[in-house]
Amino acid sequence: MKKKHTDITPYEEHDETKKSQVARMFDNIAPYYDFLNRFLSAGIDGSWRRKTISVLEKERPKTLLDIATGTADMAIEAAKRLNLEKIIGVDISSEMLRIGRDKVKKKGLDGTITLEKGDSENLTFKDNEFDAISAAFGVRNFENLEAGLTEMYRVLHPGGTMVILEFSRPRVFPLKQLFNVYFKNILPVIGRIKSKDPKAYKYLYESVQAFPDYNDFTNILQQIGFKDTSWRPLTFGICTIYTAKK
Repeated sequence: MKKKHTDITPYEEHDETKKSQVARMFDNIAPYYDFLNRFLSAGIDGSWRRKTISVLEKERPKTLLDIATGTADMAIEAAKRLNLEKIIGVDISSEMLRIGRDKVKKKGLDGTITLEKGDSENLTFKDNEFDAISAAFGVRNFENLEAGLTEMYRVLHPGGTMVILEFSRPRVFPLKQLFNVYFKNILPVIGRIKSKDPKAYKYLYESVQAFPDYNDFTNILQQIGFKDTSWRPLTFGICTIYTAKK
């Protein structure tokens, strides 16, 4: 029986919540996160983010909330491509945020981008506060997916757009088979050697396998209240851009 995405955790400590385990995992791998992203994706993850942010160009938002911002790659891309007055990035990992703040400052974007520690499932912002919301490879890690998406809906301005970039499962032969071999067997070994956390990249594969992708995900968005939902696969379905409006 396939596990639910909420049952997939980085570690096996049953007395610790998924949220706490995810925060600990990202604190552990934070110093290696950016390098491994570039290396393990052969550098293509940057183009995935650019394509995701480009969805918002015609919307011309002035305020953006970047959920699960990590080391702020998505927030920085948004600052470069969009004429934004304010970007707030939220994440539960202190170490990822520390690295992100250094990157933002070095790029001279600290007047536009603010990074805050926070729980995406319990956001502290007002209703309808942001013109747009983005998230890259983060919603898969929510302890309660529906709760997190509901919070994103709440703080999005009516008519605003949400874009989510998330891993998905290729369904076409031989990409499906190659993807599974790489993610299940090769990636965890490289990740373990470099990041020193043997569980983190095993969790990546398991969480992708359990995540409700494509129409399953847009159906959840619609149930929460989002409209005009759509999805667009990238790189033969290795990841997918999901778009929705409030």
